[in-house]
Amino acid sequence: MANNNSTFSVIGSDINIKGNITASADLHVDGTIEGDIKCASLVQGESSQVNGGVTADTARLAGRVTGSITAKELVILKTAKIEGDVHYDALTIEQGAQVDGRFAPNARRREADSKPASSKATAASDVQSELQIAK
Repeated sequence: MANNNSTFSVIGSDINIKGNITASADLHVDGTIEGDIKCASLVQGESSQVNGGVTADTARLAGRVTGSITAKELVILKTAKIEGDVHYDALTIEQGAQVDGRFAPNARRREADSKPASSKATAASDVQSELQIAK
């Protein structure tokens, strides 16, 4: 995972960015982003707004996202409002979260499910998909 030299970048609540963001670092967003975000780990604050797609290994969303989300491990908190499709390997949704879109396992999972039965057991064990509803 992350090495000892990894950094953590913060986009404050008073920051508005128009354009795509790509970061190898972990990212904490409290501001407004008009564009796509691609990073290793994303933490979104309650007051944050993202108008674009989100791609991350892990994402913890608490604000508004208008766009598709792709994450290996995704946590949608009760204050989140999402408009867009959600692709995941592992998913946790707190009671009260609002999602207007479709949920689907990541492409690797769909490919594993479509393989012949002889290789399906091995492929399915490579990618575990879970859905948890948190209270």
